Amino acid sequence: MGMDFFTTEVLTLNGSTTYYVLFFIHLESRQVKLAGFTPYADQEWMEQQARNMTMEEWGSLRGCRYLLHDRDAKFCESFLKLISTTGRVSPLRLPARSPNLNSYAERWVRSVKEEWLSRLILFGESSLRRALQQYLVHLQRGAQSPGQRQPDLVSFAAGSKKEQRSSAVSRTTGRSAEVLREGSGIKST
Repeated sequence: MGMDFFTTEVLTLNGSTTYYVLFFIHLESRQVKLAGFTPYADQEWMEQQARNMTMEEWGSLRGCRYLLHDRDAKFCESFLKLISTTGRVSPLRLPARSPNLNSYAERWVRSVKEEWLSRLILFGESSLRRALQQYLVHLQRGAQSPGQRQPDLVSFAAGSKKEQRSSAVSRTTGRSAEVLREGSGIKST
């Protein structure tokens, strides 16, 4: 599991405010979990995030052995101590100037900022929360390039009940396909 911060500007009643967003990324599945965001990422807030992440039932670090993080001063000693007290997770501080060692997290930061947040004007904390949640939903639905998507099939009614197969047309390629009714596979024609 990797973790990192990124910052974004949010308009509030006091003007433009910098918010710090803490997130975790599972390195095998690349699934992202937002831990929280705040305009003041102080020691007290970080300690509370550590307690939340290490909870038995629903903590983000459930099932993880290692937690990769950079040398940001926000990852204070008390934060790291709270994470390591569970005995299941070992925090690993990465060497200085080595963003490639946590590349999935760095790439996700770039994506969320360039593809999503740079196109929005955020008014208040609730709009930031909503925008980040919608981006995660967008990613979970499989925002992949057309070459990576599996074709969606539109099936047509079969001619008779005895017929075991029905024809289908791929929405992405426009080619016909033969689909087994039992759902055991797709056979191209």
